[in-house]
Amino acid sequence: MAGYSKTSTTTSASLLILFLLFGFSMAKEMLVGGKTDAWRVPASESDSLNQWAEKSRFQVGDYLVWKYDGGKDSVLQVSREDYGNCSISNPIKEYNDGTTKVKLEHPGPFYFISGAKGHCEKGQKLVVVVLTPRGGRFTGIAPSPSPSPSSAFAEFEGPAVAPTSSATALNGGIFMMAMGVVAAMWVFPM
Repeated sequence: MAGYSKTSTTTSASLLILFLLFGFSMAKEMLVGGKTDAWRVPASESDSLNQWAEKSRFQVGDYLVWKYDGGKDSVLQVSREDYGNCSISNPIKEYNDGTTKVKLEHPGPFYFISGAKGHCEKGQKLVVVVLTPRGGRFTGIAPSPSPSPSSAFAEFEGPAVAPTSSATALNGGIFMMAMGVVAAMWVFPM
């Protein structure tokens, strides 16, 4: 490799590793339901946002983004109990700006319901289960324990099921592949 020093190759390899690590740790913004009009009363059970959430993979640091008419609806983050009862009287957090962005700050379930009267009872609600980081090295504050779950919500205990589609895994994959090709061409010019 005439014209290339060991320092240049080492620096190039270090940059490649940095790009790879950065790409795998990037948080994602996920549009709730995958479309701008998803925060509404579902037309059927198969239209439920929980169907979408079960097919998606959520990591600590990801963001959920809702788009809706803030004058007519809102997003309430609630406890498991309030989720099950569709209680809008004691939300953990309330959002009504029409474009809501919530950071998923810890592993475990997050519960959201509509703040519009009667909408939750008609199915406008969402449970998102955030995966525990690999290696268990997450150092954030864990959520406080909640009362024992009713049998209707026991299905949300434990780790999330892997999605049936690889679409979420491909989110940063194309970028990382392109960066790898560029780095390889830089390190090993033709």
